Amino acid sequence: MSRIKDSALAPHGNQKLAWVQEHMPVLNEIRGQFEKEKPFNDKIISICLHLEAKTGYMAHVFQEAGADVYISGSNPLSTHDDVCAALVEKGIHVYSWYDIDADSHHENLHTLLDVRPDIIIDDGADLISLLHSQMKDITSVKGACEETTTGVIRARALEREGLLRFPVMAVNDAYCKSLFDNRYGTGQSALEGIMRSTNLSIAGKTVVVAGFGWVGKGLAMRARGLGAMVIVTEIDPIKALEAHMEGFQVMPMKEAAPRGDIFITATGNIEVITQEHVLSMKHGAILCNAGHFDVEVDVKALKNMAKPRRIREQVDEYTIKDKKVYVLGEGRLVNLACADGHPAEIMDLSFALQVLSAHYLLTHTVDPRVMAVPEAVDRAVAERALRALNKSIDTLTKKQKSYLTSWKHGT
Repeated sequence: MSRIKDSALAPHGNQKLAWVQEHMPVLNEIRGQFEKEKPFNDKIISICLHLEAKTGYMAHVFQEAGADVYISGSNPLSTHDDVCAALVEKGIHVYSWYDIDADSHHENLHTLLDVRPDIIIDDGADLISLLHSQMKDITSVKGACEETTTGVIRARALEREGLLRFPVMAVNDAYCKSLFDNRYGTGQSALEGIMRSTNLSIAGKTVVVAGFGWVGKGLAMRARGLGAMVIVTEIDPIKALEAHMEGFQVMPMKEAAPRGDIFITATGNIEVITQEHVLSMKHGAILCNAGHFDVEVDVKALKNMAKPRRIREQVDEYTIKDKKVYVLGEGRLVNLACADGHPAEIMDLSFALQVLSAHYLLTHTVDPRVMAVPEAVDRAVAERALRALNKSIDTLTKKQKSYLTSWKHGT
């Protein structure tokens, strides 16, 4: 049993799945191995992620590895109804649809947990949080894999308070995730979302990037590459200094607000852009968010100031006194609300990490804690990716290995 919008959309969803499969060679290699071994045989996997084609293909890989897969979208504006229909056609249990209401979304998450999953694949720790706050019996869960910075923060908060009841693999923090997904993936897809929804130029504009973590680094790099002048706002002095050394202007949001044409938040925190900032912005300023939750741009405060008017798909206009400002994707994740998310080759790395991390949790006994992805898993994904690209690298000789592990060599 599934709950989706329209099963007739399956043919188009299958086309999307076939396209991303063609461009996800690492997952294809893992699928080929796991189809034979069936390591997830008789196991239940519950997935809460942005439900589009790349995620759908990962769910299919779990299914081919023997798992009974239940999946729901993590964001109301990022679910692709045609992909949902295609997955149901393949025998995956899907509970999601585009623009879902909050009550239905909550019901769907409960459904994913009521089946007593063995492994959870989570985005923003929504399932993890729900399990710990509302579910009494979670003994079936052997572990969870968390996709986002926000979710890792929430899981670590549970651990810090002594409440975490199963291990959580911080997939977000793995090198093959943070270095590529957060930087190159969001850097490209968020700018794509802005351009697709507005049909405006990035070149010649001033882009304000809030936060200079891996996501912020990617956003600033891509915006500059498109011809923008980039301002970075930060609270961390080390990251702020790094942004300065990279050649970006660095200043508080209060100073950046009247200068920016486009504002992109990437902090994972609340009220990064507030009513005070909006009041000092120039006419025509564009606001959007590249963080997980829709809390960084204070849309509630904006709605108290002016009633939004939808003027383009996922572009809301707010008229405040003598100027207009625009919010993209309702302040939700702009790269998925206004575009198709990260490139397939990038998500190939992230979802390969998810599958291999889930396999690790299933085959190892781990205490309840937030743990790093084992280095061997991280390196295995990179090695598979290089192999798919037909790239080879050097290896250490025995003499070199000895040199690097000895204290006896001279100066």
